[in-house]
Amino acid sequence: MSEAARGVLAMIVACVIWGLSGLYYKLLADVPPLEVLSHRTLWSAVLFTGVVLAQGQGGALRALLRAAPLRVGLAAALISFNWFLFIFSVQAGHAVEAALGYYLFPLVAVLLGVLALGERLGRVQALAIGLVVAGVAVLSLGLGVAPWIALLIAGSFGIYGLIKKRLGAPPVASVTAEVLVLTPLALIWLGLTGSGAVQEFGRPGGHFFDSVPTALLLMFSGVLTAGPLMLFTYATARVRLATVGVMQYINPSLQFLVATLIFAEPLTVWHLPAFGLIWAGLALYSLGGLRQDSAARSPARSAATSATAVK
Repeated sequence: MSEAARGVLAMIVACVIWGLSGLYYKLLADVPPLEVLSHRTLWSAVLFTGVVLAQGQGGALRALLRAAPLRVGLAAALISFNWFLFIFSVQAGHAVEAALGYYLFPLVAVLLGVLALGERLGRVQALAIGLVVAGVAVLSLGLGVAPWIALLIAGSFGIYGLIKKRLGAPPVASVTAEVLVLTPLALIWLGLTGSGAVQEFGRPGGHFFDSVPTALLLMFSGVLTAGPLMLFTYATARVRLATVGVMQYINPSLQFLVATLIFAEPLTVWHLPAFGLIWAGLALYSLGGLRQDSAARSPARSAATSATAVK
């Protein structure tokens, strides 16, 4: 198998894990979402720290925490908020809206690039964003309320990506720094809820000691967080970015199927036209990205052909 093929396979596996992760969080429906989030943070920190030390990136991790503590802290807060929203949406019966949020994210990222980085918006991108905005408007008018969970998931993940771009740190070291910053808060929350000092929305905590299966599921959240990210990092080094962008839609598509077919969440008459507009916008955006990638590679192919002829 070629390196590119391995990259594609790694990308598919990562996106399938992300797309099916709602099934895992549904198994923990009896555990309040903040407690699940705290365990995810704690066990991710343990696993990521081990990976970073094994890769000899301890120095890069320390340098990142010293050089940009505020940016790391802000990125940590945003990814934690994003994780919480997804866990909450699955447990509360809003997994369809969470899937919508991850569909919206790529074009939210484009808008943030225009607003924050001064990037230019092409006609195809503008039309794609227009279709997505129309889809959100249809859903908001039909349901009488904006899809806030979806918008917050897309917005928080988009801003998180913007901060990560400016950090310019290796992905694993960067995420390790973020979860390490959050770990003290996670331990404090687990201590408070486990001792009964506080309750989460009237629900008691300390579920780690309920049973062995529950404890193992909570510990597995570290693997569920670290595994796909490392596969994704491996894939992006071997697969063209345009291909990566298109394949990432496997994630929200599987989330959508799980929400509708397995969780049996309702789809109203407004969801279908709204999703239709959003899917059309994403298809247009993806085709534009693939064409740009093909155009960018054409001169390289021509140069390689010329060089071969000269030899």
